[in-house]
Amino acid sequence: MVKNGKKISLVLVIGVLLIGAMLGGFLGELIKLGLPDGVVKDVFLRAISISFGPMPIDLLVFNFVIGLTLKFNITAGIGFIVAYYLLRYWR
Repeated sequence: MVKNGKKISLVLVIGVLLIGAMLGGFLGELIKLGLPDGVVKDVFLRAISISFGPMPIDLLVFNFVIGLTLKFNITAGIGFIVAYYLLRYWR
């Protein structure tokens, strides 16, 4: 992406897209709290989870566990798309 003849850093692009997805996911959780039981609530409840770990690390002196879970739902996708378009037209 080019901004006034300069490239926008990849870290900024990834950061804005991730923040958009997180805000969309948070908004989905809030909407889910206010909806009555039914089909619409089921759509907001449905999510894809991708997890890595847990992976225990034993360094003899101390132990720790590393793990990561990504949860993607409809509103996170909408937030991602909105962030993409805002980033694309942000100049």
